[in-house]
Amino acid sequence: MLHNPPVPLLIPPGPLFWQQAAQTFLRAAREQGWGRQQERDFSAVRVIVPTYQHAHLLLRAMGTVLQGNFIPPRIQTLFALLEMQAPDAALQGNTGGDASERLMGLYAELRQHPWLKKLFGARRNTDLLPLAQTLLTLSDELTAVLLPTVGKDKGKLEKDWQAALAQLPAPAQALLSEETQLVWSVWQSQLDGNDPQVKRYAQLLQIAAQASEPLLWIAPTLPNPLENAFLQAWGKKQSVLQISLDWRAHTLPQPYYHAWPGLHDTGSQHQQALTEYVETSHIRLCRATSLEDEAVQGAQTIINWLQAGKQSVAVVAQDRVVSRRIRALLERAQIMVADETGWKLSTTRAAAAIAAWLEVVTTRADTMALLDFLKSPYLQWKDTDNPEPEQDAIAAKADLVMRIELVLRRANVLGGWESVLAALDGGKDTGPASRWIRSMSRQAGNFTGRRSLSEWSALSLQVFFDLSMFNAFQADPAGAQIIQLLQKLQLACQDLKTPFTFAEWRALMNLQLESTAFVFAHTDKRVVMLPLNGARLRPFDAVLLVGADASHLPSQASEILFFANAVRRECGLETRESRQQQQLRDFAELLLSNTDIVLSWQGSLNGEHNPVSPWLEQLGLTLERTQQGVLDSHPLDLPARTLQASSPHMPTPSAAALLPATLSASAYTSLVVCPYQFFAGRMLGLSALDELSDMPEKRDYGDWLHAILKRYHEELKLAQVTQPGVDKEALLRSISADFFADVLQKSPAALAYSVRWDKVIPAYVAWMQAHEEAGWQFDMGEIKNEKTLEWQGGQIMLKGRIDRIDRNMNGEVAVLDYKTKNLIDLRRRLKEGEDHQLPFYGLLTDLPVSSGNYVALELSQGKAGDVAADDFERWVSELALAIKTSMSSIQKGASLPAHGVEANCQYCEMRGLCRKGAW
Repeated sequence: MLHNPPVPLLIPPGPLFWQQAAQTFLRAAREQGWGRQQERDFSAVRVIVPTYQHAHLLLRAMGTVLQGNFIPPRIQTLFALLEMQAPDAALQGNTGGDASERLMGLYAELRQHPWLKKLFGARRNTDLLPLAQTLLTLSDELTAVLLPTVGKDKGKLEKDWQAALAQLPAPAQALLSEETQLVWSVWQSQLDGNDPQVKRYAQLLQIAAQASEPLLWIAPTLPNPLENAFLQAWGKKQSVLQISLDWRAHTLPQPYYHAWPGLHDTGSQHQQALTEYVETSHIRLCRATSLEDEAVQGAQTIINWLQAGKQSVAVVAQDRVVSRRIRALLERAQIMVADETGWKLSTTRAAAAIAAWLEVVTTRADTMALLDFLKSPYLQWKDTDNPEPEQDAIAAKADLVMRIELVLRRANVLGGWESVLAALDGGKDTGPASRWIRSMSRQAGNFTGRRSLSEWSALSLQVFFDLSMFNAFQADPAGAQIIQLLQKLQLACQDLKTPFTFAEWRALMNLQLESTAFVFAHTDKRVVMLPLNGARLRPFDAVLLVGADASHLPSQASEILFFANAVRRECGLETRESRQQQQLRDFAELLLSNTDIVLSWQGSLNGEHNPVSPWLEQLGLTLERTQQGVLDSHPLDLPARTLQASSPHMPTPSAAALLPATLSASAYTSLVVCPYQFFAGRMLGLSALDELSDMPEKRDYGDWLHAILKRYHEELKLAQVTQPGVDKEALLRSISADFFADVLQKSPAALAYSVRWDKVIPAYVAWMQAHEEAGWQFDMGEIKNEKTLEWQGGQIMLKGRIDRIDRNMNGEVAVLDYKTKNLIDLRRRLKEGEDHQLPFYGLLTDLPVSSGNYVALELSQGKAGDVAADDFERWVSELALAIKTSMSSIQKGASLPAHGVEANCQYCEMRGLCRKGAW
């Protein structure tokens, strides 16, 4: 006996939908003899609902109508019904069809055609990957719409396709010829047993052919062609009852009908709205002044609802940014939000760790990328020589990463495995760090060549295991999902032997992480965050819609292929207009089905007026025109807290216990410039890290000249013993050229400094000749030294590196300090006494220093030279007394005020701490 499916039973949207649906189902069950009525047993009926939340709503409504116990029908979603079926025997031998395999298979074909890159403006092959994804989406849509109407007759498909395109204007046909031919070719290539829509269609028909019980189909929208074919096939075996929402004009309340002409179905017999008055006082508008204001207002509204006893609150996230902020505010108030919208897997910390590793491989250990990866919490480190407990290992890793960062920043290493390892090998106490980075370098070296998707997946999984990241990923929900994604790729893509480069593998990973949703499970369901279409047929105690402005409501779907909407309309696919109509219906159902609704938006955005949604404008105008009032506003009085005013003042900390054990010349200069700067930078250790720069700075230039001159004077000293007539200028030029050759290989931008020094060399040699003729000889250079300075009740270790020490025939000793400045600047420097570096070096050495000189390494009127300090021995003695006095005062608890002058404060790293300018 054939049971053709009846015309769908339509129920108007509203809070009573599920009760009416339950009554309709029970009436049909009684009339058609479904189940055992006397025993209230409906287990012989199968029910298909959109989601399992709808299953709970149906069961609750049946319980309300029946007023007692009953045996429920078998309720499932269509997806769950398909998952429960055994594979079709005709398709069992075909393991293809995985989404990634289909995507990369099509991409491999597209990259073979250079004209495609030209057509779509792709600069590299990987730019075609989003195109492949879009084409597959279009192909699946075409299959779902056209396949049920013509079966597998490709001739009929092509005829219908060409007929649809023929309806377009001639100019549009010419413009779209290449694109439509591409879509058609892709669709034809995908229309086989591997096509997921073909498989789904075959499975649905197989299920319908075996139907042995009546079917109740409940959905907010009418079935698509594929679902309709399934219902028709089921109707040939068993009875089908189809329930959906009623959008005919005569079921709509008057203000909604007139406000939104596109809401109702056209062509129906009834074209007049309900004339009865509809209540709209439950709809309130909240116009916020900013993003933060909207989030605070929204969070407080939800808190008020919960305190009033509401147990089911929905946050409709039209504006995802504000919604995320509301969620953060609620979680701060210990209110957990069940986020059904999920968020992109690419935004999780686990995905960030994957992206960091791929960036390290791509850039060959760019320093910032490497440091970002090393700081990932998923990357574990254990010293194999000294195993430590887990908590100690975490602390040890943090110390090791900081040590690595300091070494790389001080050496200004911008990247490259060789440069990074060279810096670490030359650092102090960096043996474990060097071994760790060297191991990573070996792992990164495996990501070369061309491999299949299965091989890339296996390699990635193995690397995460070798880097001790695997267990950390498995312990994290998002990380575990990424591991499962890779494992699925490895197994599902075994038949795809096409090789891909690392760049293509990285592009696929980024695309997968971007298109995969991560939903964290929550047990607290009082507050649910969902998209607008997720609220279909789901009444709540209260609803907050975030983003009720013109840019978010309605939301606009992006179209990658500019011809999509025109072709969609002619081919019967979902168009921009149909999508917007469905979104309007979702919004109208939200308003009709819930009794307490707040719609919020930002009234101004980036300093400009941000209009409310045109749908709300239309509804408000309709209400005013029909004298039904206006939509109420939702002013919310936030709880106020009175804070005690405190006038800012200059910080004057005192920290005797933090007196440093060592003191350098720069540290003492910091104390003189500003005691607070010394406190924050040297006593608290808050000095900023060195900045990485791909351009050499003057500080680097000074370091290079120090190294060149040390090597020059040491070689010259030896050469003068064996070759008295050595050419001094030629030797200095040779050493400088060799040194800058290495520097330029790493940083070509240093060429300007090389030329700059080349001009100074003759003047420096001339000064050196005159200096030697005056009786002075180079003794040693770049001397590291330490000296303890004591006072009553305390001591401190002076540390530093002396640029150069000279001696004369009388045994006198002179301290020389190289400066990349000219003689005029150095004379002013000595006159103003603004630098204590020279006497600090004199104090640092144990030799009987009689004089101190600055040596100018910049030209002044074509000359270099030195400037001697007056009464240097007295200056050294005064400095020693000043250091003792200052350190003793700090030890006794003296305050360290922030009284630096503006010239120094302007560039001070600690200004954000002392807050100068606020007091």
